[in-house]
Amino acid sequence: MNGTYRDLELAWKGLRATHDLRVREVACVGAPRTLLCVDVGDHMLPGIALAAGIHGDEPAGPWALLGFVSEGKLDPRYSYRIWPCTNPTGFSAGTRESCDGVDLNRTFGRGGGSPEAKAILTANRDYAFALSIDLHEDRDASGFYCYEYGGAELGRAAVCALDEAGLPVDPMEDTFDLAGPLDDSSCERERGRIVADGGLEAAAIGGFSYNMLLARRAARHALTFETPLEAPWDVRLTMHHLAISAAIGALSRVS
Repeated sequence: MNGTYRDLELAWKGLRATHDLRVREVACVGAPRTLLCVDVGDHMLPGIALAAGIHGDEPAGPWALLGFVSEGKLDPRYSYRIWPCTNPTGFSAGTRESCDGVDLNRTFGRGGGSPEAKAILTANRDYAFALSIDLHEDRDASGFYCYEYGGAELGRAAVCALDEAGLPVDPMEDTFDLAGPLDDSSCERERGRIVADGGLEAAAIGGFSYNMLLARRAARHALTFETPLEAPWDVRLTMHHLAISAAIGALSRVS
């Protein structure tokens, strides 16, 4: 069930009493707001970055991420840097953009073009990740799909997990034409998966997204998961959980 950003914030802070994690608030320089930042595990272990909520009208990602951690589903072979909701003002308003009217997922180039992007890039500055996963939703999708950067075919493992669970996977035909400005000359696509060149994609959409920037500079592999916004709430949460687990499991086989 949906809740407010305050509900989400309190839920994450409440996990400190029952889970081995560290929760702090990172200031957005030049803006009167903060972002939650959560660290889990020994930083000497290989790192995985998890994020959600950069578009405030895609609510399943932040709640799925909370549930994934609170239910003890993180693979203990890795450490984690988690951004539970990277657009809190948009989340509160139910809008794609932040309260500044900005699509934050176009602002991660050149050191950050928004207070939120600057905060994330500064906090992540000394980190390198084996994998980054960013959770999204798509109003036009008929099933789950993902964008993949960095090879290794981890996205296929996520698609297979959803197939095995009997959950819908988007064929990437009609949805691909609606998802954005990419075309077949700048990416490869198959059922449930788009493999894009981050530089070409950034030029097409008008800026670097969170995951494109990480794939370019700080993460060996990066996945952006998209669940169908019109699907039932519990289905969307389950899709994210299965996809995260499958991708991390596949990472352990290629690392």
